[in-house]
Amino acid sequence: MDVKDARLADMAQTLTYPEGRYGRRRDPVYQRRRRWIVWAAGAVVMLGGLAIAFKLYQQYANPPYEVMNINTTEITDTGFTVSFDVRVPAGEGASCTLQGHTRDGVRIGWERIDVPPGSPETTVIRVTHTLTTSVRPMTGEVPGCGPRQQ
Repeated sequence: MDVKDARLADMAQTLTYPEGRYGRRRDPVYQRRRRWIVWAAGAVVMLGGLAIAFKLYQQYANPPYEVMNINTTEITDTGFTVSFDVRVPAGEGASCTLQGHTRDGVRIGWERIDVPPGSPETTVIRVTHTLTTSVRPMTGEVPGCGPRQQ
């Protein structure tokens, strides 16, 4: 290290800035406090996200209305017959959507049907329904069921 570098090092150690001219100096205590606030805010956001996820899991994880054993039969030029089972809460009915599609996937028929409730202990109801379409369908489906609409 030569003399010039030594002088610059000494000047850097003794250098003081005029008060108020360059803003306030960073206080290490303030920096620690700020870090704590960031961690606390992150923890609050994570706990909120977990609470929302838990609520949505309880609400949608095991749907009480489930369509099973779909069987499409008697496909004609004007419709088809579909048979399926729907799982419902005990003693309740359901409202189910039926659709018919062409080979190209175009929806050519749509209907919402009401499934009457079974006995108070029945949870699976067998449904058979004929859906009328505008042209010959290739497939029929039951996209889903939900609570019976009053």
